[in-house]
Amino acid sequence: MPVRPTYPGVYIEEKPSGVRTITGVPTSVTAFVGYTARGRDNLAVRILSWADFEREFGGLARDSELSYAVRQFYANGGSTAWVVRVPRTNAAAASITAQDKVGAGAKSALRLDARSSGTAANGLLVDVYYDGVTSPNYYLTVTDRSTGALERFLVSQDSAENNYVLAVVNDPARGSKLVRASVPDNAAARPAQTGTIGGAIPRNADLTLNIGVPLTLKVSATKPAGVFADFAVPVFSATDVVPSSVLGVARVLERKMNEALGAVLRGAAVRCEPSHTGDGLRVWAAFDQQLLPGTDDAVLTFKDSGNLRLNAAGVTANVGCYVLGTGVTEAAQTNAIAGTNGTGLPSVAALTGSRGVNPPTGMFALEKVDLFNILCIPDVTRATPADQAIPEIGATERGVLLGDAMSYCKERRAFLLVDAPPDVDDVDAAANWIGDELSPIRDSYGAAYFPRLRLPDPLDGYRLRAFAPCGVIAGLYSRIDSSSGVWKAPAGTEATLDDVRDVVYKLSDAENGVLNPLGLNCLRSFPTWGNVCWGARTLMGADDFADEWKYVPVRRLALFIEESLYIGTKWAVFEPNDEPLWAQLRLNVGSFMNTLFRQGAFAGKAAKDAYLVKCDGETTTQADRDRGIVNILVMFAPLKPAEFVVITIQQMAGQLQV
Repeated sequence: MPVRPTYPGVYIEEKPSGVRTITGVPTSVTAFVGYTARGRDNLAVRILSWADFEREFGGLARDSELSYAVRQFYANGGSTAWVVRVPRTNAAAASITAQDKVGAGAKSALRLDARSSGTAANGLLVDVYYDGVTSPNYYLTVTDRSTGALERFLVSQDSAENNYVLAVVNDPARGSKLVRASVPDNAAARPAQTGTIGGAIPRNADLTLNIGVPLTLKVSATKPAGVFADFAVPVFSATDVVPSSVLGVARVLERKMNEALGAVLRGAAVRCEPSHTGDGLRVWAAFDQQLLPGTDDAVLTFKDSGNLRLNAAGVTANVGCYVLGTGVTEAAQTNAIAGTNGTGLPSVAALTGSRGVNPPTGMFALEKVDLFNILCIPDVTRATPADQAIPEIGATERGVLLGDAMSYCKERRAFLLVDAPPDVDDVDAAANWIGDELSPIRDSYGAAYFPRLRLPDPLDGYRLRAFAPCGVIAGLYSRIDSSSGVWKAPAGTEATLDDVRDVVYKLSDAENGVLNPLGLNCLRSFPTWGNVCWGARTLMGADDFADEWKYVPVRRLALFIEESLYIGTKWAVFEPNDEPLWAQLRLNVGSFMNTLFRQGAFAGKAAKDAYLVKCDGETTTQADRDRGIVNILVMFAPLKPAEFVVITIQQMAGQLQV
């Protein structure tokens, strides 16, 4: 706001410079779509490392082509990825329903369904407890024993409250990653709680815990099929140092009880934590299905011992948890439905998915992702491991899926990696494949690679197994982008394929010369350089097409510039459409292009030879202004790879003096 002088003196006024820095977007964020052993269904999940994938999706699985592709992506230099898990055909999710009390008049208070369909979610533990809160509030804890993931929520059974259980647990950003919630009976009270609450551990004047030693906890295990004799859990001896915190006591007690239980009740596990008030203990126990024939309950009852009390008055002694998909371990649990893996790997329709549902499914789950640059669908050409019957996808279905994927990549300014199918295993088959099957989907927004790669399989004694190359190539793209820039072809002697032991078909120079002019990128094995990528053409890279988007780095550089300018010029929307705006756009876009020029992204000795930015009364006519349009012309001179190096050698004639 202009300064209004009112007194004699000096006034300072700041004015904006009009410079708005345009930052280049990432270039190698890779999206993977396909089947994984576990994980949330049809949801794009960002991962930054192989360890992230193991936590979210369970790591390698023999029938998951995607899991191997992601591992190869990170082995070859990949950084950021989005993974969409597509479940098996007819797969079902595990669930449980918890009642509000035990016995007559009980109502169904809460149903929880696993977000991951299949058997992997069977055995999720759910605890309900009321420590320190009043009805209708309660604490809900979900534990995944296979990964150690634990989620804890303070929720309410009252739909009018801000922390209503459905709003909290089902929140897409901050809710549970393990389960979805529903309330079958709106009139039900909060679910019956699990676990045993221990009384407060007394403290002395020095605020240290007052636990008499030696201390032995007596435990009796009861099961309808038989009664196990009481056994004693030695907790602290006279020479032990008692931990100074309730948490420390809980950890010691948990370890001791599990050691003692393991000897008499195989498959049982006890968890002990401080109660919400922080001065007592809460104990839960989980039992495997093998211990629970039919609908029998398994119950642990803790007896008082010294100053450490685990039977608070009025609290049930049943320490079982609600368990998704398995037999009952809590009398208030009903309708446990086991998750099933389904009848087969995801179909083409499931992989493609639908954007007309909420949330979108399959490939269109990426609608929720702001940006991805590379798309890999390893299941398109999934191979069948020797010990499994995995249905392969036929050529017709493959074409439909790849066509949809190519169209989606064009829409999202992304690049599709196309793998050679398992039956394309020689030069003639490869030439027919690129010429016939891929002909309907040819576009510069994708590239095809041949042959498939042989890598060691950690799940099969590290024997070599053939894989689709898309994961390796996506990692290679990321590595080259980081070291040289997106304008550098991801091919050549520096484009080594890490962790690759061999290629399915070893090409000669002459055979490479047959496929390269067709626009098919070859993966070669050389004695000195090892296994490398030896092609950088898009699907429009056939010589007969003479297409301006023939090369992968040229297309990907254009996509990078387009996406960067798309995001970096949004500030101009609704600005006054006249010369001041045009000047700002020329300045900002020109600065961005000049930075790329100085980094070596364009051909030309000088900036005027390398790029052009034009935004003025010529590009934006009065008719455009009347329609609210401002036009920016951006041109660049791309660097095309030196695909053929020709060396001319000639003998020099003897120089004679006359």
